[in-house]
Amino acid sequence: MTETIEREILWQPSAERAAASRMAQFQTWLEEDKSLSFSDYNALWEWSVTDLDAFWSALVTFFDLEFTTPGTRVLGKRGVEDAEWFPGAQLNWARHMLRQVEKTPDAQALVVHSETFGRTELSWGELAAQVASVAKHLRAMGVGQGDRVTAVLPNTETAVIACLAATSLGAIWSLCAPDMGHVAILDRFRQIEPKVLIYQDGYVHAGKTIDRREVLSVIAEGLPSVEQRIVLPVVGDLPEDATHWRDLIGDEAPLEFTAVSFDHPLWVVYSSGTTGNPKPIVHGHGGILLEGAKQSLHQDLSDESRFCWMTSSGWVMWNAQFVALGQGATTMLYDRAPNHPDMLDLWRRAADERLTYLGVGAAYITACVKSGIKPGKELDLSALISLGTTGSPLTSDGYDWIYSEIKEDIWLAPISGGTDLCGAFVCGNVMLPVRAGEMQCRALGNAVRAFDEAGQEVTGIVGELVCTEPLPSMPLFFWGDEDGSRLHSSYFDTYPGIWRHGDWIEITPEGGSVIYGRSDATINRRGLRLGSSEIYQAVEGLAEVLDSLVVDLEFLGRDSFMPLFVVLAEGQVLDDALRDKIKNAIRSAVSARFVPDEINVVPEIPRTLSGKKLEVPVKKLLLGGDPAKVVNRDSMANPDSFDVFIGYAKTRESD
Repeated sequence: MTETIEREILWQPSAERAAASRMAQFQTWLEEDKSLSFSDYNALWEWSVTDLDAFWSALVTFFDLEFTTPGTRVLGKRGVEDAEWFPGAQLNWARHMLRQVEKTPDAQALVVHSETFGRTELSWGELAAQVASVAKHLRAMGVGQGDRVTAVLPNTETAVIACLAATSLGAIWSLCAPDMGHVAILDRFRQIEPKVLIYQDGYVHAGKTIDRREVLSVIAEGLPSVEQRIVLPVVGDLPEDATHWRDLIGDEAPLEFTAVSFDHPLWVVYSSGTTGNPKPIVHGHGGILLEGAKQSLHQDLSDESRFCWMTSSGWVMWNAQFVALGQGATTMLYDRAPNHPDMLDLWRRAADERLTYLGVGAAYITACVKSGIKPGKELDLSALISLGTTGSPLTSDGYDWIYSEIKEDIWLAPISGGTDLCGAFVCGNVMLPVRAGEMQCRALGNAVRAFDEAGQEVTGIVGELVCTEPLPSMPLFFWGDEDGSRLHSSYFDTYPGIWRHGDWIEITPEGGSVIYGRSDATINRRGLRLGSSEIYQAVEGLAEVLDSLVVDLEFLGRDSFMPLFVVLAEGQVLDDALRDKIKNAIRSAVSARFVPDEINVVPEIPRTLSGKKLEVPVKKLLLGGDPAKVVNRDSMANPDSFDVFIGYAKTRESD
């Protein structure tokens, strides 16, 4: 709980910038076309979450989102958990992503900065031609509507082209980053039984060539459903029975799109809970199209924008790059180590490419602060007018650094949402002031509230982030979750009929918000979310470890810190060799991003009477919670085990 405070205003838009914004254009259109006028943004937001039919249909019209077959109405079923959007409608998401080719075929669509391939670029005409060619070859391979096309690729044009080609056919796309371990990738792809696997056999990162042939061979062998392998060789030869990527992209073919239902699966992304396999979240063509169009209002994007979001291909922000592409913006893909050869690398490329909008993870801003770089003084960032951040709460030092070391006149728009809805709950509006430590507003159409433990809405204090109305981009379902029980338990079992997201949020009296971190046990490392179960699988697979518990202590104003607690087998000692073995197990099976900051030995792991690990109570304790209140010891199978963690919490306080 926090006291309501008046936060300093760091930036305000000029009258000219506010009036020229996409949000202002939308409001003017509403007034002229729909006779709807609003006194301020909060009034506009209130209308958008109250009259859902009017808001979402207005969005379709304003952005000229063309349905091959129009829907009979906006909403059929209206529940948050079982909403039915635009019943009867048909469309294709990929078609909308490539509409700019009809207007400016010779204009720049993609600019790619890759350590592996250098700088490349594609015009809209070239992008569309390669998508059409790849789609032709996928169709010849037997790929059709509903088939799964999976890929292990970095953030380059190959992934974008493959995604657009697959989804243009009505196939379902799914992507993992090449630095993920084989266990983590197989845990994801096995669930959806792909027909096609596309991968690059190696890459260059921080000046080093990374050979992934052995790992990718294990992945391919572990997916018996795969009928076709498509490979982009970098470090080796083309494997037998595989097709070379370059053979797919050079044919002439018509650009065609399969019309599918509004709720036809578009892609599968993954966001882990604390138990079981990663959650295979299925989003639909129509929902992602609408959410992307709406987010372009909040990011103030148009076909004149030059956009980049620094992202791994394993993060949902990879998917969010299509928000810009869908508006006809030139999009820069960044496939490099941001600290190589120095911390100015990304800023240097932003200056060279005359980016107007740059998005990064908040952890990257923290790294820039610590490095002491001064991009605004060393580079020409005059074109850069907008800066987005996400992934974790941006610290006050981060806000200060941006306005002192980037430029005074820049619109800073932190956002927070997630993989689950492939969008943002709270975000920016260039017509509003930027206040230190705050996100500017709740997103249009997103009925975001803060709830206390009793399920009552609160303002000015920290509560659970909930959404009380449905959104088109909420998951259609989890793959393989036949009865919907896993989806229900993930979002709807705390407040019936209301989405609980798992973040702590404060809604300010002005309508802004502050995200404080995760309220559940999901691990959030530099914006990538992972279930603790994947770490346990790697750690407890070692003969030396009997049991383990990991928590992520991300919280606003504190450095991110992830300790791992282990129970060792009899006779084992946690020496440097075993520490390295544990870290390597996580690095190999999961990802280097999830190597713990600290490893500690404990006699036993606290568990409930039903045997579940008490991750959330341990997390609350280590974030400063009262030991007497964070857990009910009567519900524990081993109540004395909590004492060790109380002692550890006291040592953390004294550090």
